[in-house]
Amino acid sequence: MAEPPGAPHRTTGSTLLHPLSGLLGIPLDQINFVACQLFALLAAFWFRIYLGPSHASSAVRHAFATLFGIYFAVFCFGWYSIHLFVLVMMNYGIMNMASIPNIHRYSFVVAMGYLTLCHISRIYIFHYGILTTDFSGPLMIITQKITTLACQLHDGIGRQAEELTAEQNRLAVKTRPSLLEYLSYLLNFMSVIAGPCSNYKDYIAFIEGRHVHMKLLEVNWKQKGYDRLPDPSPTGAVMYKLCITLVSLILFLTLTKNFPMAYIIDNEFLDKTPFLSRLGYLYVVTQAAKPKYYFAWTLADAVNNAAGYGFSGVDERGAFRWDLLSNLNIWNIETATSFKMYIENWNIQTAAWLKRVCYDRAPWYPTALTFILSALWHDKKQLQTLLPLVSASQDSIRHCYLGCHSTGRVLYCCTICYAGC
Repeated sequence: MAEPPGAPHRTTGSTLLHPLSGLLGIPLDQINFVACQLFALLAAFWFRIYLGPSHASSAVRHAFATLFGIYFAVFCFGWYSIHLFVLVMMNYGIMNMASIPNIHRYSFVVAMGYLTLCHISRIYIFHYGILTTDFSGPLMIITQKITTLACQLHDGIGRQAEELTAEQNRLAVKTRPSLLEYLSYLLNFMSVIAGPCSNYKDYIAFIEGRHVHMKLLEVNWKQKGYDRLPDPSPTGAVMYKLCITLVSLILFLTLTKNFPMAYIIDNEFLDKTPFLSRLGYLYVVTQAAKPKYYFAWTLADAVNNAAGYGFSGVDERGAFRWDLLSNLNIWNIETATSFKMYIENWNIQTAAWLKRVCYDRAPWYPTALTFILSALWHDKKQLQTLLPLVSASQDSIRHCYLGCHSTGRVLYCCTICYAGC
C-alpha cells in the first residue's frame, strides 16, 4: 500500500492532498478516494437534513446529487472521468432512440463493450501502469446501473405484466427518465465512487421522498406493532457501520504492514521457507486483503444511509433495517461453512445484478452465461474461470472434510476461506 520513497504521485486526479499522501506513505489516489467518501458522508447528512423532500423539490435534489457526483469523479480521476461521462451519454442516446424491444440489448452491448475495451487497454496495452489512478471501479458500477435500468425499462414498456416475475413486475419502469433523472441515478455523489448499484425505481422513490414509506407498506408495518406510520432515522445504522469501517481500516493497515503481499515473491522466502509455512503465509496475506473491501463497501453503505437511502423495512423483532444497499455480511462471510454461503454474502449487489440482467433472462445455459458475464465485468480471468469448478465441487469436499474429525473441519474452513479470496 505504501509507495517507495520519492515515488512520483502518478495520478490523473487532484494533487491537492499530495502532502498528506507523502506524510502517510499512502498512494495519492487512495487518499483521494477516502477523502471523497468522507466528504460525501458529511454531504449526505446535510442532504438529508437541509435538502430533504419536505425542504426541496425533486429537481433540486437531483441536481445537487448529480453536480456533487460529477465533482467527486473529476477530483478522484481527473481526465479519466471522461470515460464515465462518455459511457453515460452514449447510453442516454440509446435509451431515447432505440426501440423498446431492443433497448436492453443495445444498452447491454454498448456498456459491456466499452467496459471490456477499457479493461483490455489497462491490461494488455498499459499493463496496469503509466498512471496509478484506476477508474475501472466507477465504470463497472455505472455499467451495472445502465444495464439494470435498460432491462427494467424494457420490462415496464415492452413486456406484458403476465410475462414478468413478481420481482420484475415490482421493479419495472413505465416511462423513460428525463436527462436530469438519468444523470442523477448514474452519477449521484452517494454511489459514483464506490457504488453500490441500486434499482432505478428505489432511487427515484428516495429522491421524491417515498422510499421509506414504500418499504414500510411492503412489509405491512401495522402487523409489526406500530399504530401509525413511523419515520425511522438512519443515524444509528450509520454510526454502527462507521465503527465497522474504522475497525476494518485499522485491521487492513496493521495486517498489510506486518504481512506484506510482496514478500511471497521474495527469492529468500521462496527458496528457504518450508512449503507449509509458505502456504500459511499466503493464507494470512489473502485474509489481510479482505478488510480493504469491508472498509470501502461498508463506508459506501453508510454514505447512502446518511442521505436517507437504503431502508429495507422492519425485521422480525420490529427493528428498522437499513441494509437495502449492503454489499456484504461480514459475520456470514467469516463463519461460512460452504462456498455457496460465502458468495451469497460477498458483493451482494453485484450478485443481484447478475441475476436480474443475465440469469433470469438468459434463454439458454443461464449459469454458464452468468459466470461469463461475471468474468468480463470483473476483469479477473483466472479467479472467475475457477469459480464454477469450485462451486460445483464444493459440496462433495464439504461432506468429505466434515465427515472427519475436528482437524478435518478446520482444514475445510481454511480451504473455503482461501478459495473465497
